[in-house]
Amino acid sequence: MKLNNTIMHDGSRDFGALPECFPHEQLRDHIAQWPEAKVTSFVSDGVTEAWLHFEYRGHQFSANTQFGEWWFFVDDPLCPDEILLAVLSYCAKKLGQG
Repeated sequence: MKLNNTIMHDGSRDFGALPECFPHEQLRDHIAQWPEAKVTSFVSDGVTEAWLHFEYRGHQFSANTQFGEWWFFVDDPLCPDEILLAVLSYCAKKLGQG
């Protein structure tokens, strides 16, 4: 799995994308079942867009639906790649990519 390294205006890092799932709550529920992760917020219009925020191994993450994909961000751009890959790999299992 290839990681992105795009630093956003707020300092967070866009580190990857996976196909979008419907309903959006499926990914939220999948992450909520991950023993080391904690969902901290979830907002969706129920149709086209969702924002998911969660913690994993002491790092803050967010995911947003854009153009048919989930885009993944980490607040700390220096978060180790192994943690980013773990997040993408875990989510990919739910989104049919793993």
